[in-house]
Amino acid sequence: MADTKQSDEAKDPKAAAKAERQAAKLAQQIGAFAKAHRGAEAQVAYIGERGSRIVLVGEDGGWGDLVAPTHAIAEEAVRKAGVTVHEDFDGEFAAKVRTGPYEWSRMAGIQVGGPANSNT
Repeated sequence: MADTKQSDEAKDPKAAAKAERQAAKLAQQIGAFAKAHRGAEAQVAYIGERGSRIVLVGEDGGWGDLVAPTHAIAEEAVRKAGVTVHEDFDGEFAAKVRTGPYEWSRMAGIQVGGPANSNT
């Protein structure tokens, strides 16, 4: 169904213009992230009907993500932003991510002394 919507957007000038504006806005956000983190690399992952997730990793190890309404818009945004795009989030790319105490406590939960998963 998402594929049909995307091909319909290509035929509809208003939808195409809207997609272009969305890609440009995302590209600006990616550019701002890259500027704040001395450069950035990205990975685009399809997340279903919600669109695609753009994971950004800065040269300083900072990271963040954005969600685009379609995979095509996400790909156009990273292309416009001029960042390196990886096919997968693994290897050297994943190793660049630097996490802090907050992320570790949220990921580990009670296994490593993070916040309890219950109210007891």
